[in-house]
Amino acid sequence: MSKFGELIDVEIPVLLDFYTEREDQSLAMHPILRDVAAALGDKAKVIKIDVEKNRELAEALRVKGLPTLIIYKNGEMKWRHSGEQDANTLINIIQEYI
Repeated sequence: MSKFGELIDVEIPVLLDFYTEREDQSLAMHPILRDVAAALGDKAKVIKIDVEKNRELAEALRVKGLPTLIIYKNGEMKWRHSGEQDANTLINIIQEYI
């Protein structure tokens, strides 16, 4: 868990995408997240977390539905959403925290 703390305790917004390879909605988010990361450049981070490989973390954050998107800044959760989002919506939400 200490690595997780290092990931989220930064001054730029960090968008976490909790997904699984077996979930179509999760896979559909991958190209959207690539677009978000490209649009924001180094102003934000986008990190994909496979819940099957990180069960302990997913349980600790009570991730139920997939995909689950969470934005952290300075170690604090700022926003959370379960289900798909489009790139423009995500970019606008992240920009609120830049």
